[in-house]
Amino acid sequence: MNTELPPDLRLKLRNLSGADIPELEALMERVYPDIGGAWPRDSLLALFKDFPEGQIAIEDNGRLIAVALTVRCSYERFSRAHTYDDLIGRRERIRHDPGGDALYGMDLFVDPEYRGLRLGRRLYDARKELCRNLNLRAILAGGRIVRYHEYAEELAPEDYIDGVRRKEIHDPILSFQLANDFEVKRIMKGYLPADAKSRGFATLLEWSNILYEPEGIAVEEIRKVVVRVGIVQWQMRPTNSFQSWLDQVEYFVDSMADYQADFVMFPEFFNAPLMGLGEQDTQYEAVRFLAGFAERTLEALTQFAVTYNINIIAGSLPVLEGDMLFNYAYLCRRDGTVETQPKLHITPHERRDWVIQGGDSLGVFDTDAGRIGILICYDVEFPELPRLLAEQGMDILFVPFWTDTKNGFLRVQRCAQARAIENECYVAIGGSVGNLPQVDNVDIQYAQSAVYSPSDFAFPHDAIMAESTPNTEMALVADLDLDRLAQIRHEGSVTNRKDRRRDLYTVEWLGDPPS
Repeated sequence: MNTELPPDLRLKLRNLSGADIPELEALMERVYPDIGGAWPRDSLLALFKDFPEGQIAIEDNGRLIAVALTVRCSYERFSRAHTYDDLIGRRERIRHDPGGDALYGMDLFVDPEYRGLRLGRRLYDARKELCRNLNLRAILAGGRIVRYHEYAEELAPEDYIDGVRRKEIHDPILSFQLANDFEVKRIMKGYLPADAKSRGFATLLEWSNILYEPEGIAVEEIRKVVVRVGIVQWQMRPTNSFQSWLDQVEYFVDSMADYQADFVMFPEFFNAPLMGLGEQDTQYEAVRFLAGFAERTLEALTQFAVTYNINIIAGSLPVLEGDMLFNYAYLCRRDGTVETQPKLHITPHERRDWVIQGGDSLGVFDTDAGRIGILICYDVEFPELPRLLAEQGMDILFVPFWTDTKNGFLRVQRCAQARAIENECYVAIGGSVGNLPQVDNVDIQYAQSAVYSPSDFAFPHDAIMAESTPNTEMALVADLDLDRLAQIRHEGSVTNRKDRRRDLYTVEWLGDPPS
């Protein structure tokens, strides 16, 4: 992954409006100089008026950089052979059927300067969520085969498509659509005659919707129902350079992104192998040497989150602020933004040997896949903190940890399971394995990463959604249904949140309010 992010990247997914027309036209001119450039302005304005929720964009600091244009259509009509002109009405107005039972992808394009950031995948995912939300049957699209002109003398269109399926040929449009779970239903001749690169051919593509979502929600407000969480049970191993260590991190980010995970979590102090690059005489000096890598690490993880389209829970890193050392977990969102959660409670070893200070802030973080909290290791053993997060609407609690012995691990595990039951939420824990013989006091690890659920009929009988093999490097993946949490909070066998005796006791945060 070599894509460099534009400076100060801030991505936002939203619906288009009429005010975007001039910038949209300029973008279409840059993307489609070979097939006519921008659509007529009246066509775009009519599309925004007829179906505003179907016109989706990604912006960077207010600049329009990627767009998906969509209409509703009749599945019966447009799942059969048709041409692009069949979608165009009088005066070049795009045909939108407000009673249609399918979405039709009219167009999707990305600013050439922003290619390589997988923005097209985000737009497709937004379209899928819109389709589920509107309870529509499918998404249909006519897909150009833009490299067919290179093979037309030797291959029929169907042979070219088979070559793309087998990955013997890379077609920038068809390969991308197949990777996004679309199926080729038929070949359409004369779909867009002006398209010389495709020789007028196109594929009819379909993605089938099997879920239901409520109606009338704007694309940026659509709540993800099933969230996929990836946990890296990280092996501590000696490393010979920062880049070598970072390559291993990127490998797991890439792997979890390939599984279409919404989150990937690394353990507490997962950059500890970098301490072996120094020659410090004491643990105090070694951990401060490690803190010198924090800024570079965070910059790389922020880039990975955007490029691989995955939210990263960056375990924790030691960070120096002036002369004081803190233990910070980071949420690197896939929109380019970053949040910080300090470790609040410091263990006797951390306080004595490393002279780490406890932080003083606590918050719930909104993401595109639910409201989450992060507590580092020892913090999960204090039930007041998850209770405060649950009161703010937390759905998933992430707990990156680092323990050296089984009894230390069991403290984290048992408390995490209790927190899931008490607060009717999911709790994901992730730790390290392996050994670092050249680093004092961190030479052994013990971990069994897992995802825990409330204990009720809607969840596994042991309230364990997924669990790793102990002390083995691996990645754990679990799908978490947020609707099940809502259900048990109102209709469960027991309803811990509702049944608290607030007339007798309360938990109160005395620190500064979240920013």
